[in-house]
Amino acid sequence: MSKSILSLDPEHYVQHRIHTQERDWAETNCYVDIWIELLHSLGYEPIAAMPYTIAIDFEGDQWTFFKFPLGDLLQLFALDVQELALWLPLTKHIEGQVSLGRPVLVELDSYFLPDTIGTAYKQAHVKSTVAVIEIDVEKKHLGYFHGQGYYHLSGEDFTNVFNMNEGENSSILPPYVEIVKRRNTDKLTGNDLLKTSLILFKRQLALLPLENPFTAFKKKFESDLQWLLEKDLDMFHQYSFATFRQYGSCFELSSIYLQWLSEQGEEGLSVARKNLKNISEIAKVYQFQLARSIMRKKPLDLTPIDEMSALWLEAMNVLREKYL
Repeated sequence: MSKSILSLDPEHYVQHRIHTQERDWAETNCYVDIWIELLHSLGYEPIAAMPYTIAIDFEGDQWTFFKFPLGDLLQLFALDVQELALWLPLTKHIEGQVSLGRPVLVELDSYFLPDTIGTAYKQAHVKSTVAVIEIDVEKKHLGYFHGQGYYHLSGEDFTNVFNMNEGENSSILPPYVEIVKRRNTDKLTGNDLLKTSLILFKRQLALLPLENPFTAFKKKFESDLQWLLEKDLDMFHQYSFATFRQYGSCFELSSIYLQWLSEQGEEGLSVARKNLKNISEIAKVYQFQLARSIMRKKPLDLTPIDEMSALWLEAMNVLREKYL
């Protein structure tokens, strides 16, 4: 029997504007992108929940893997996200939770996700999080958010993505699963939404790195270049995802958040917004310069990191002065 939370058609699904406008980074990371679309489909404004993007840091070997803080989702939208312990077949749990009106966030193998055709589908086993809102076990049908959109899968893909041929004694480790419980149907809107979002933003500004993260990143990147130039493009893609794409796409979302604040009547944010957008743009270009350096085995100019460092510092000083 089919269980569903929303009646959505992949062919006519309308994405949130973040995923339709021209952007430097078409994708951020799997967790953030599905939450943007899930919140949008449930009638919430995901941009209001993006204060967390401002406080990312260089973590020594990568930039912060940014995610919507679950406490922020509870405070803004009354969405309570809880981990789900698996003791039945995964499809049974999903079926039960969806029937209770709870989206299920679950790690699945992109090898069996048809929306990844051309990248991972039938090509590479890549773990990725999806948000399930529709399931029919008998018909082997699944409706899920992934990346920037909403999709269906069925048939053998359904059987394989849930390892249904492995049996009860399968050695495959169970995935990490979360459920989304809606605690309140009343939604914050207008000035109430803005006030709550600003509370979260000020909290994040208080968590800014004590030192400019680009200073530490430049030092590490300069050292990493010594071995990166000897590697192939596969290593480039992994390195770029953990560095340039993480902070570039995150600060692009920060600029979108500051634009949203401006649209709500907040003033004095243009410099910070433009600086963060410039960081995003420079990071996008710089990763391609790194790729060419690796292919040609030639050194890379580090000046762009200094430029991003100065942009970050000015932006954070503006925001600190205004809100702290």
